[in-house]
Amino acid sequence: MMQLPNSVHSHLREPKGSVSTLMEQWSIEVTPRTAAKIDDFRAILPKGTRVYIAHIGGTPIEDMVMTARRIHEQGFPVMPHFPARSIPNAATLEDWIFRYREEADVKQALLLGGNNAKPDGAFESAIQLMETGLFDRHGFNRLHIAGHPEGSRDIDKQGGTTNVDSALASKQDFASRTDAEMAIVTQFAFEASAVTNWAERIRDMGVTIPVHVGIAGPAKLKTLIQYAATCGVGASLQVLKKRAFDVTRLLMPYEPTDVVRDLLEYKSKNPDSLLEQLHVFPLGGIPAAVEWMKQHSAENERQRAGSLR
Repeated sequence: MMQLPNSVHSHLREPKGSVSTLMEQWSIEVTPRTAAKIDDFRAILPKGTRVYIAHIGGTPIEDMVMTARRIHEQGFPVMPHFPARSIPNAATLEDWIFRYREEADVKQALLLGGNNAKPDGAFESAIQLMETGLFDRHGFNRLHIAGHPEGSRDIDKQGGTTNVDSALASKQDFASRTDAEMAIVTQFAFEASAVTNWAERIRDMGVTIPVHVGIAGPAKLKTLIQYAATCGVGASLQVLKKRAFDVTRLLMPYEPTDVVRDLLEYKSKNPDSLLEQLHVFPLGGIPAAVEWMKQHSAENERQRAGSLR
């Protein structure tokens, strides 16, 4: 198993969080198109919710910045995606960073390789974006990176985890050398064990960057299976496929109840786990995802309060 050098371990920051924060301090992902359907995020999102803006291929940077500015002006911290393989050169990267910073007061970013099979230019990976120093130069204080509990076909094309582990180790090394606040945001999975086993494995490697666990919001089963296949969800996809063969459940919308329950149970038994909070992919729509999170956050808080009596 890959191990980080001792020089890195000496600078690591321990993750924080508890069972309650795992459920309560969640974030959500939107696109310019889905965000345009929400007149005012203040009407639906809890105060302080971090909003990621996914940069889908072909989306003009103007639309991304405009969406970031609107959501920021409504009072929410905004974290746009920077897909490395879609950025042709350092000048374009700096232009994007500058526009987000000056026009939308953005100070945080999710850096990832992106879905392009081949790079459009000079960048292929998130670590290359990080090592330019441009985010620090323009006052970005929080940088998140992508996590792949079930592997990544884009990085390890022949299977396994060799390349994705090496990439994560390089980002952990970067975290030890900078003051940037960092977190790993995972792809969604449909079994908690896919995430918890991975989190334990990377911690054994020496990784201590906190993990924000991706979950899929309520959606039709067909919609989820389509998204999961496109996004490269691994073995946990079998949970959905088994459900598809159950006629009594086929027409019922999927809800992440089981996976969230198991994550909370795991966190309660392993309070020092890397797992810090949830990140919601609203694949069945933003309102449905937000309503589900609000209801279950409140229920979790009632149960927690009752257990303390």
